[in-house]
Amino acid sequence: MKNTSLEGKDTPLISFIQGHFNGEYNLARVKLICLFIVALCKIKTINYDRLASGFDTKANKNSSYRRIQRFMKEFEFPMKIVSSLIFNLLPSKSNLILVLDRTNWKFGTKNINILMLGVSYKNVAFPLMFKMLDKRGNSDTQERITLIKLYIELFGKESIDCILADREFVGEKWLEFLNQNNIRYYIRIRNNFKIYSYQKQEEIKAFWLFNNLNIGEFYHYPKIVELHGQRCYLSGSKTINRNGKMEFLIIVSFNKPEQAMIYYKERWQIETLFRGLKSSGFNIEDTHVTDLERLEKLFSLTMIAFVWCYKVGDYLDENIQKIKIKKHGRRAVSVFKYGLDYLSKFLLTGFNSLENNMFSFLSCT
Repeated sequence: MKNTSLEGKDTPLISFIQGHFNGEYNLARVKLICLFIVALCKIKTINYDRLASGFDTKANKNSSYRRIQRFMKEFEFPMKIVSSLIFNLLPSKSNLILVLDRTNWKFGTKNINILMLGVSYKNVAFPLMFKMLDKRGNSDTQERITLIKLYIELFGKESIDCILADREFVGEKWLEFLNQNNIRYYIRIRNNFKIYSYQKQEEIKAFWLFNNLNIGEFYHYPKIVELHGQRCYLSGSKTINRNGKMEFLIIVSFNKPEQAMIYYKERWQIETLFRGLKSSGFNIEDTHVTDLERLEKLFSLTMIAFVWCYKVGDYLDENIQKIKIKKHGRRAVSVFKYGLDYLSKFLLTGFNSLENNMFSFLSCT
């Protein structure tokens, strides 16, 4: 197997990353990025001190620690470069289902809040771009619109099939933006949202349209209604939540309401992404970093590592050994975790039972 040590100048990983960045960074910068990603997959945490111990270099830990600090403090690492890298790794560049969601954690008194845009891919959402929010609570309309506009600028509106989002992501200006740009969407709304029914010629609560359903029954209301001043369709069902209580699942859509439930089921895939970035993977909540610019760089590097691990796990699951399915019907381990564990062992021991070069999973060819 070709030399994999990152001490070399011609290792496959360095070559792949250099190719993605199209000469944006010199060799030393690319090498540091690769050292970081490899250490992250080995150590499974973004804690600087532990990452420095995992650097594949002859330099001592303190030197590696300072290199990480300098990179986060001084170097430019635009998100669009990482977004383009991940987009190029997608097998298909069209009819993409985008998922918008927010995650947060707290370090001390500091709230870390991230608005994430991912793309649905094989039971997970690949992270594409994000916005660090310097506040608690929900994102606002302009922050969401800015993120979608950036996506369109980089990858084109024609690549979008639709956008999925949860109850946080509803508002007049937001729906107006999506409608005016002919971007399909399937977004959950709160049960007590008031809509205007043209059929009834009055304002009613959304759940009234679905009140007569049985548990588990779906209904696509065939008439156009008005929500927050925007014309749209509603679909809904009655479900039982985790607490055993009945609740409504109501989805607003731009068109094709009969497909609402089929599409909306894919929204949960971004939760799998967040678990991988947090407790079941890279433990990003271990960071002591609170400066938003440095957090952006840290998060961007973690996104690359996540995609690498998922692609390895997907290959193992499809070609080597299927992940065990438990009695409740779910996998014993996620595809991402499957890849992370294999990749971690390979990077720590050099053991690789596959014919594939592990670094080739970050190649577009």
